[in-house]
Amino acid sequence: MRFTRQSVADLSIPAGKPYVIVWDESLPGFGVRVNPTNKQWVVQYRANGKTRRETIGRVERITLDDARKRARASMAKAQLGADPQAEKAQERAKATVTLDAVSTRYLKDAERRLRPRSYAEVERHLTTHWAPLKPLPLHKITRAAVAGRLGEIAEGHGLFASNRARATLSALFAWAMGEGLADANPVIGTNKATEEVSREHVLTDAELVAVWRACRDDDYGRVVRLLILTGQRREEVGALALAEIAGDLWTIPKARSKNGREHEVPLSSAALEIIQAAPRRDGRRLLFGEGSGGFSGWSKAKAALDKRIADAGGKARPWRLHDLRRTAATGMGDKLGVLPHVVEAVLNHVSGYKAGVAGIYNKATYRAEKRQALDAWAEHVLQLVASREAGA
Repeated sequence: MRFTRQSVADLSIPAGKPYVIVWDESLPGFGVRVNPTNKQWVVQYRANGKTRRETIGRVERITLDDARKRARASMAKAQLGADPQAEKAQERAKATVTLDAVSTRYLKDAERRLRPRSYAEVERHLTTHWAPLKPLPLHKITRAAVAGRLGEIAEGHGLFASNRARATLSALFAWAMGEGLADANPVIGTNKATEEVSREHVLTDAELVAVWRACRDDDYGRVVRLLILTGQRREEVGALALAEIAGDLWTIPKARSKNGREHEVPLSSAALEIIQAAPRRDGRRLLFGEGSGGFSGWSKAKAALDKRIADAGGKARPWRLHDLRRTAATGMGDKLGVLPHVVEAVLNHVSGYKAGVAGIYNKATYRAEKRQALDAWAEHVLQLVASREAGA
């Protein structure tokens, strides 16, 4: 029969049959499948030596003219050697390969090869920063979508957070390509939120004083000053537990140290004064932060600190909290003459001098030397601050 809107509307299933397919005389291979509850446009063609029947869509949703166009398009593809039905099946399969599903697989792989702290960062970026894109199939995630989200992350969480999130997503796509789950990496070609500061960056005396003076009498200010005085890592200070302090000695348990070794940090009088002055919150076992975790909100607090430094006329050279650790190590070594293996003991490093000369050491080794070094460094910092304030 020749299809018209009315002729198609009049079609019905013959008695005793579950369904019927009626073909259009004007376009061989184009037809309607009449089911008990609906009617569907179909197209039939030969592809790769096999007969294929493809469903175009429901009659009430697609007009006759549009259905004919789609049928002709599928037939043309088949004549050119393609298999439209197989392509549709591939598209349906690709639609299930979402960022959410791939993230789950990627994190399982990452957990086996990354250090716990690095894994936690990767997991945070994928589950939090890239959450808006997680429902999308990988092949639907465009460079524009990635770039737009990176801008949102930079605005809400900071420039370096955006860079880290960008690196994490790029690594995921590189892994997915190796697994045959993605054909391209849409992160390539997107801009970084900011250029990274050199890992060799050491603050000048003026910069160090500017940071110290811009610290307020709040959790973040106390954390930053402790970072300056102790040379320890941000996460170690930010999640400092009250039980870790015994007199003037801070013992970082192996569960919280980057290298998995318990680490003793002798506290100078200046560092101890900061800890003792910090308010104790009812029911809190940690010195800084709110709720169950340690200090959070690093990016916003750092941005506010930078603004105060700039407002006070300080230099605007980019810096990171980790630079304080490098500055303390360099200051102790170059300015105060602390021996390299003692500096490494202060930093809880297990490479360089300590690995090559002393090997695996007892936690009490260099305890006196570490105390002397940190006391001298604290005195040096306070003298810098005092001299700058006197000359201001």
